[in-house]
Amino acid sequence: MKPMNISESKLWISDIDEVTDALPALSELSGKGVMITGCGGLICSAVVDVLIRWNETHDEKIKIYAAGRNREKVMKRFEPFTGRGWFEYVQYDATSEDNKLPDYCDYIIHGAGNASPNNIVKEPVETMLGNITGMKSLLEYARAGKAGRILLISSSEVYGKKESDRPNKVDEYGSIDILDPRSSYSVGKCAAETLCVSYGDEYGVDSVIIRPGHIYGPTASETDNRVSSAWAYAVSRGEDIVMKSDGSQIRSYCYCLDCASAILTVLLKGEKSQAYNISNPESVISIKEMAELLAESAGVSLKMELPTDAEKKGFNPMKNSSLDATELESLGWKGQFDAGRGFAHTVEIIKEIKGKENHYG
Repeated sequence: MKPMNISESKLWISDIDEVTDALPALSELSGKGVMITGCGGLICSAVVDVLIRWNETHDEKIKIYAAGRNREKVMKRFEPFTGRGWFEYVQYDATSEDNKLPDYCDYIIHGAGNASPNNIVKEPVETMLGNITGMKSLLEYARAGKAGRILLISSSEVYGKKESDRPNKVDEYGSIDILDPRSSYSVGKCAAETLCVSYGDEYGVDSVIIRPGHIYGPTASETDNRVSSAWAYAVSRGEDIVMKSDGSQIRSYCYCLDCASAILTVLLKGEKSQAYNISNPESVISIKEMAELLAESAGVSLKMELPTDAEKKGFNPMKNSSLDATELESLGWKGQFDAGRGFAHTVEIIKEIKGKENHYG
């Protein structure tokens, strides 16, 4: 059976409608232009889907500039909508300073960059420079008067290692080993954040920052090797989960559509030059608990194996990367999907779009 486009999934559309119903401020984007870099990725493709759904159900449209490196991939992902007047593909590479961007857009959501643990290990230089170069280019674009507000999608890895088991607050930082090439990702994100606030202070550029926890959902690529994505696809194929740690690490998991609604909330309501953690308090669980939820959703088993040295190199060094979302919640945001429901929907939608029979209600 031929895989369907995710836009054909009734459950996916229902989930989008649920988050947009809880986001009345989205109407402020009507008639505006929004550019989303990294639009083919797990997080930003969900953001684009939310904006597309808005356009499909409202008269006044949002102009969507879908920016990515691979035109074929982006056009295939959003195939049912690429011919619409309000959808425009933008060729974009975060490592280049020579991107041809729109003459003007009201908002930029910047999510382009390397986030794959395997690729971070293989390409630490490109990972770090992509974060810095990509951010600088967009800030210069805004400085030239070609964009309004920029939202940077940063990472919870900026917090580094901490002794405390409390959720990370936005102004509390631990240590990062700057001589470890794996830190290219976290240090690159730190530098991008500091660039944002520096351009705001010196040149008046308007930006806000979000720090997602561990985002999951059916928008992840089947080749995504982050465990929440890899395991979701594995169980959807009927495979057992193989865990290569004790799974005690605590993470703030968040369904990709809850993440998308949080991004749009901060974009519209966030305070200039401030950072916001994205975390659903009902989804702060251990890696093992996440694995158990996925295994249960598909009726498969959870097994343990020792990791190889190469696999260990890609591990997130943080034992507890849970996040305090006080600032985000103060903007009126609330997650709609707890971990159990979010992971179950992820598996069901993956099975649906892969053309396989599912048994979930």
